[in-house]
Amino acid sequence: MATLVQFDRLGGPEVLTLREVEVGAPGAGEVRIRVDAIGLNRAEIMYREGGYFYQPVFPSTLGYEAAGVVEAVGEGVAGLAEGDPVAVVPAFLQSEYGTYGDHVILPAMAVVPRPADVDPVRAAAVWMAYITAYGPLVESGRVRPGDHVLITAASSSVGLAAIQVARHVGAIPIATTRGAGKKQRLLDAGAAHVIVTDEEDIPARIKEITGGEGVRLAFDPVAGPGVETLAQGIAPGGFLVVYGALDPRPTPLPRAQSFPALTSSTYTLFEITTDPERLRRAVAFVNAGLASGSFAPIVDRTYDLADIAEAHRYMEASGQVGKIVVTVSHDATTA
Repeated sequence: MATLVQFDRLGGPEVLTLREVEVGAPGAGEVRIRVDAIGLNRAEIMYREGGYFYQPVFPSTLGYEAAGVVEAVGEGVAGLAEGDPVAVVPAFLQSEYGTYGDHVILPAMAVVPRPADVDPVRAAAVWMAYITAYGPLVESGRVRPGDHVLITAASSSVGLAAIQVARHVGAIPIATTRGAGKKQRLLDAGAAHVIVTDEEDIPARIKEITGGEGVRLAFDPVAGPGVETLAQGIAPGGFLVVYGALDPRPTPLPRAQSFPALTSSTYTLFEITTDPERLRRAVAFVNAGLASGSFAPIVDRTYDLADIAEAHRYMEASGQVGKIVVTVSHDATTA
């Protein structure tokens, strides 16, 4: 038997329930892993609430990230064996698989080897954040050494990863945060500049920082009407990449008559994780950054699996700087 987190209706953190469930053996193309740590993501809150881009199938589990050890492999699985330390990348629908549990079955394509020197908590904090940043900053080839990159909502795990990825490729990360309370922590995390949006005019500060040129790329999870403000700080021929929807209001296409020419697009990490060759490149890039020390995931707080609802409440409050990770104790976990 395994302990899984499930929910039977849409709602707040209170709908999450720990249940004893028979997991069974992995099928063809699947692996079963013993989970030691789980990385939490804003996508899971949206999924639980019914605001994600697909809906739950009840009873539903959830979760995109985890780290642990392979317990069993299904037919046709190559490159993974019982006892291997692994991590899980988001490459599946939560309506079909999930990582919130102490023993879970997942598609083998979403499970990658974990370097021996990367502990489960750090490994659970890596893949959603760094692959999300990798796509627009590296895979696309849009960001070059010396370019300025604007990273909004930068205290999130993705924002902090984007700061590190930008620096790794020789770009200059400019972070934004609503209040001054997180400014120093963002500077300490590697941001070259921090714009406090409650106190400063974003386009004016960008022009000041970049000597009037603007940023090469703006990387934004907020969306909504604010993208028009961001567009005013993008250099001619630059890029606006929207990868989230924290602002539920409609997102306008920046008006051509008001701004220099730019390319505006949406992005999700599934563009990388569901393409085997792109995923191979992303995993190699991120593992190299971890090995060199260029990438160091920041974990804000950890919770026990039994406290999963409280962990979701903490994420909803948006006070964290970095990743929230849930740890699993295999000698003490209870339903």
